Amino acid sequence: MAGKNQTSANFSLRNPVHFFALGFGGGLLKPAPGTWGTLVGVLIYLLLISIPTPVYVLLCVVLFVVGIWLCDIACRDAGVHDHGAIVWDEIVGFLVTMAFVPFSWPALILGFLLFRFFDILKPWPISALDRQVGGGFGVMVDDLLAGLFAGILLWAMFNTLGSFL
Repeated sequence: MAGKNQTSANFSLRNPVHFFALGFGGGLLKPAPGTWGTLVGVLIYLLLISIPTPVYVLLCVVLFVVGIWLCDIACRDAGVHDHGAIVWDEIVGFLVTMAFVPFSWPALILGFLLFRFFDILKPWPISALDRQVGGGFGVMVDDLLAGLFAGILLWAMFNTLGSFL
């Protein structure tokens, strides 16, 4: 699947699964709902920056597992795999990106740009996972991998350019 399915769906923010899967409504914003969903991830990240790293990583794991369930139900309700309005995967993917470095505004901006780069372009093996893995796990896993790629690159840049980030 080259991009997210954009067919119309009957989502309701009153449904708690839809509310979370759609990133608290951020996924309904146009254009580029994935970018809006990532911005929701930025806001969540800003709320979490003071927690210890092990707790942050554990929270990312929990949000990923919950996301499999949320996205699976939301996709079934929409009748399509990976509807564009479902952005829980972008939220978690961005949080994974930022797990690699300490907070700074330049790192946050660069992390956002790197995550969007990998999420949109989906280089191999991200593209293969996006095409071949279905269900809620399929929705989540390509963004997890995009977050890992972006996070590793951000970490390498941080360790090379440390004082600038």
